[in-house]
Amino acid sequence: MRGANVVRVEPSDVMNRTAEQPDAVLRYGNHAEAIIDIHLPPRAVDEPRPPSPLVVFFHGGFWRVEYDRTLFRPIANALAQNGFVVATPEYRRIGGSGNLAGGWPTTFDDVSAAMGSLPGLLEELDIAVTRTTVMGHSAGGLLALWLANEDYRIDSVVGLAPVGDLRAAVAAATGGSAVRDLLGGWPSQVPEVYDAADPATRFARRPACDVAIIHGKDDQNVPIANSLGLESAYPFIVMAALEGIEHFGVIDPLSTAWPVVLAAAGATAVDLG
Repeated sequence: MRGANVVRVEPSDVMNRTAEQPDAVLRYGNHAEAIIDIHLPPRAVDEPRPPSPLVVFFHGGFWRVEYDRTLFRPIANALAQNGFVVATPEYRRIGGSGNLAGGWPTTFDDVSAAMGSLPGLLEELDIAVTRTTVMGHSAGGLLALWLANEDYRIDSVVGLAPVGDLRAAVAAATGGSAVRDLLGGWPSQVPEVYDAADPATRFARRPACDVAIIHGKDDQNVPIANSLGLESAYPFIVMAALEGIEHFGVIDPLSTAWPVVLAAAGATAVDLG
């Protein structure tokens, strides 16, 4: 790990709740982290599975190897219970060794490979989808927002308390050295990498899909100022700034934020009210 300034992210109560195992585990590549968990909506045994909306959910944890998709299974379960097919890709992260080492561009290559492989993998399971929402929390919110400018069939992208402006995150020391560890240096050292990775730069070309951000005003892990700056720069972003919600409230099905998250996940056109 290159940076010494590491901020720990303590899993919230919602991540420690009992969760159902995925209905299927798929492979999108040939390394150990190239895994996608699939959680399916409930149905009667003899009932055919109808086409359903798909949520591709990217987990957070400041891109560090200590935090993986399994911590977010309670959220995936809750989305599936509300009628969504949920895909939670894993990706290589900072602190991995050998061919499992994450960072630029490996982490982003994995995200791209997972998205590119997912339609064919779901087709092999006879799972039909009606629309695709890419959603990510915190560090995973960056990955979701990054995908908005990639060439995939995405209807909407939703960042939940995302690290959406990387240069601003570095300036504010959000996550300690996490952004610098992910991208390999300070913005002045690798400006071309920041330009390629940072939604705050990439959104100069407006994405073809809808883009929404849901962020709690009481967030201490990724302060809402990061998202407010992004919204101010790009008025096409639909943003909900939620009173009384902290960093993990936006992924807690028992919080007052959850109806807003569900509305964003299932909207044919993002409207957060």
